[in-house]
Amino acid sequence: MKKVLLAIAFVAFVFGVNAQNVQLHYDFGDGRKMLTSTVEMFRPDAYGSTFFFIDMDYGADGTGIDNGISLAYWEIARAFKWNETQKFMPRVEYNGGTMSVAPEAWIPIENCWLAGVERTWASADFSKILTLQANYKNIKNKLENGTKNQNSFQLTAVWTVQMAEGKFTFTGFADFWKEEMYWGTDYRFLTEPQLWYNPCKNFSFGTEIELSNNFVGDEFAVKPTLAVKYTF
Repeated sequence: MKKVLLAIAFVAFVFGVNAQNVQLHYDFGDGRKMLTSTVEMFRPDAYGSTFFFIDMDYGADGTGIDNGISLAYWEIARAFKWNETQKFMPRVEYNGGTMSVAPEAWIPIENCWLAGVERTWASADFSKILTLQANYKNIKNKLENGTKNQNSFQLTAVWTVQMAEGKFTFTGFADFWKEEMYWGTDYRFLTEPQLWYNPCKNFSFGTEIELSNNFVGDEFAVKPTLAVKYTF
């Protein structure tokens, strides 16, 4: 479950502060019924910015695990800049993790390395922000027949819209990429829009809806959550 909220990170960069938060989601989708925690950090510096997040699932109906962690996944990305007027920022990224498909049965989430560029647009008051990324993606081969397409691509959009003087935040991302899977589908899509109500500066609660096609199995899936978030 990816929570790459780079648009929020961009706002933090503009105002020279760090953005860090912890989220807890209850996933009540079919066959899931589990908690997921997310830790995010964004840190700008004179030469660009670093962003990472770590997701952990705690149990899952579909795996029969009811005690402990059933998935651990993280992403870390670095964007580079050399002046304040730069429009396109080169970037690199790593993704990887592990997940359980049954008690005592774990499979790796393949190592992925990405490299590309990103461009951000923002309104004058930074209440509306859009970031687009174009990446080359290298996926480590794990299929026994050796047909996994290691050299691929990924297109990403990230957005944030502040509403009602910051009381509500609509944010999320959408990924489209190519990756051969066991079920044979090449092209995959994942988006996770979030809507947050912010009663105060640090605390938020809201929802996320994961929409995917050919992401886990050759099908379209909808996975809603209820969530709370604390921003440091």
